[in-house]
Amino acid sequence: MALSIVGIILSLILLMYLAYRGIAVIWLAPILALVAVLFSTGTPVMASYTEVFMNNFSGYVKAYFPVFLMGAIFGKIMEESGSAKTISHFFTEKLGKKNALLAIVLSVSVLTYGGVSMFVVAFAVYPIAAELFRENDIPKRLIPGTIALGSFTFTMTALPGSPQIQNTIPMPFFGTTAYAAPILGLIGGTVMFVGGMMWLTRREKAARAAGEGYGDHHDNIKQFDEGVNLPSLPAALTPILIVLVLNFVIGNILYSGITADYLKDYGTTFTKVKGIWSLLIALLASIIAGAILFRKQLGSLKDTVNKGAFGALLPIINTASEVGYGNVIKSLAAFTVIQAAVLGIPGTPFISLAVSSSAMAGITGSASGGMSIALSALGDVYMQKAALLNINPEAFHRIAAMACGGLDSLPHNGAVITLLGITGLTHKQSYKDIGMVTVVIPIIATAIAIVFATMGVV
Repeated sequence: MALSIVGIILSLILLMYLAYRGIAVIWLAPILALVAVLFSTGTPVMASYTEVFMNNFSGYVKAYFPVFLMGAIFGKIMEESGSAKTISHFFTEKLGKKNALLAIVLSVSVLTYGGVSMFVVAFAVYPIAAELFRENDIPKRLIPGTIALGSFTFTMTALPGSPQIQNTIPMPFFGTTAYAAPILGLIGGTVMFVGGMMWLTRREKAARAAGEGYGDHHDNIKQFDEGVNLPSLPAALTPILIVLVLNFVIGNILYSGITADYLKDYGTTFTKVKGIWSLLIALLASIIAGAILFRKQLGSLKDTVNKGAFGALLPIINTASEVGYGNVIKSLAAFTVIQAAVLGIPGTPFISLAVSSSAMAGITGSASGGMSIALSALGDVYMQKAALLNINPEAFHRIAAMACGGLDSLPHNGAVITLLGITGLTHKQSYKDIGMVTVVIPIIATAIAIVFATMGVV
């Protein structure tokens, strides 16, 4: 068993290090998953690959490829039509060139908090960010950290009411709602936002002082000559608003109360698919609206859609490889020992819950996956502690959600790899900023929230 634990740890370290060094996880993840298997005596190697890695790989593609596909096409329409440039000009004019970072963070935050998938947000906002950063001569390497701050941190886990999955997983365990512990959430969210902006602003100033500009990058983003008839701001914002409004209306109003019992024949339930369905319908509507609104600017709609479709392939495969890796590790007998050790950490309930949620997220490379493991194992225990120690379960909800957004964003995290793939950058170029705004600062924010939770603040 000890040798198997060494294998898991060695595999994880190698995955993080080699991913950081620029090795493609498409082939790195399965190889290192099997390295861990080789250290686990008696575990069949080929079955771990074909029946665990590939089953979960294909399961992720089955579940999320439509989201990646629609999101990429949506983003490409925003780019090719000139809508991204229109929006970037607006933010530059209203906030000033010195606030380009803030403009992107706020844009991403609104979309993410509005319920748009983080992957869709990355596809849609990257063209805007690239335009804005190029115009203001800000290093491109700061784009991933800027997008990550707005989508992987306070809007994902801290702000009350966030529809992101990381904020909804704790609900059945603690009998809470998405608005659980609003004060704790606002405190933690403020620390994440302010801390992240301070870091990114500092990095921008240092780059300017060193004479570093945007850099020579082949962004594969359409460039527009001066005087070109770009879409108006209302037109440019319309597809984004369609995604926000339709996703909310369909998911929370039209689908409310529907059971769709026929889905049992497909091995699923309406609760599991309604979020994906509402998002796909909203994205399809926004794509159609964009095609109509921007028919003059797009030129060849066929070419635009094709480019978006091809652009979705690498991100989905990278992320699916990470999901396959995490599930191979989770299937090993030694993982239960690691899980028990992490979940049994002594201390106040808030500390042990935070460490458990974050550590599991780090091991699996998934915020939602890590928190699900932690709460499935100890959710009932924490509810008992809540009753015994007179703790409001809402505080547990918020701490668990915020904590899972800490170590989840290590270099092997699927969302990190996807974001770097979309922006065409490497871990070496951009992970320092991603790590600071999505790992270090959220951990600090969670620690501060724990202090307030211990004082009874919810």
